[in-house]
Amino acid sequence: MSFRQRILLITSLVMVCAPMCAWSQSPEQASAKVNERRAAVPARFQGETSKDYNRRLLELSRGETQAAKESSAEDYRIGTEDLLDISVFEAPELNRTVRVSASGEISLPLIGALQAAGLTASDLEAVLREHLKQTYMKDPHVSVFVREMQSHAVSVFGAVEKPGVYQIRDSKTVVEVLSMAEGLADDAGDKVIVVRGTDDPGIGDSAGSNPSEPRTISIDLKDILQSGDPRYNVMVYPGDIVKVPKAGIVYVVGEVKKPGGFLLKTNENISVLQALALAEGLTNTSAKSRARIIHTNEGTGKRTEIPIDLQKVLTGKAPDPILHANDIVFVPNSTGKSAFYKGAEAAVSIVGGVIIYRR
Repeated sequence: MSFRQRILLITSLVMVCAPMCAWSQSPEQASAKVNERRAAVPARFQGETSKDYNRRLLELSRGETQAAKESSAEDYRIGTEDLLDISVFEAPELNRTVRVSASGEISLPLIGALQAAGLTASDLEAVLREHLKQTYMKDPHVSVFVREMQSHAVSVFGAVEKPGVYQIRDSKTVVEVLSMAEGLADDAGDKVIVVRGTDDPGIGDSAGSNPSEPRTISIDLKDILQSGDPRYNVMVYPGDIVKVPKAGIVYVVGEVKKPGGFLLKTNENISVLQALALAEGLTNTSAKSRARIIHTNEGTGKRTEIPIDLQKVLTGKAPDPILHANDIVFVPNSTGKSAFYKGAEAAVSIVGGVIIYRR
């Protein structure tokens, strides 16, 4: 056989064998393929965290807050229990710090009782100037400053970093209100609920929502933060309540490629294989036959460990169990021969420090 014929023969053999070699895989590679094939989830996992959401919240709120700063001081309408600093130039004896009464009035020397609730600071200045002209001074100069706002409260609670009651000068968007509460907590769900409060007659038209608008509004967080559509970034008025419901979390720890907690969508349950897919599959050193589901009873706090053979589940020889909120899927290391319970306790202890991923 000539040299040229040998080269042609070797080339032919390589071309024939290459596809066969490509299909020749290690057991770990084959298992990964089965894992990928059987653990597909309906929705694409995006891998975002609450930190990503909070960065977006901050970006959106900065522009909105800057635009509102210039007009908020002028547009703010005084309400009951607000604390006002009133100064009269060239007549310091008339300077007062007064609190608006429950009926919306303030009382000043030489003037008496005046209705302040419902007026802006500029409106009240004009009223005071007119009264002083008639009773005491020829050309009074009056300044009104709102030192404390106590009447324009918005309640923010649920899965936010700082739940509480916040005072706002005027209506704000959902993004601004969530930013005031320092953003979302790690276990925040995928919805924001705005409950309209009763209108305060001392605040004026700006406080009331559209009469045709529902009293309870539910908004998808992704619509607010990702679409950029202002329709979803609804206005929040004094007296409203903003709630971010908590989401269920399923944890996958141990010998997986991306250990962490994965948020469940509203009223959603996922299977073990779907949870493993979110964790990007098993590692080469995972002990598939010695995995456990660690379930905690919400009522009693009692912990139950359920053995699961992932190898059988992957090959369809065993059912794919459904996980519930706060369940932990623990996959031990195949090289370790220590008792499982030691590893399970470690798995429980680290769930508080894992990254929480959104889908």
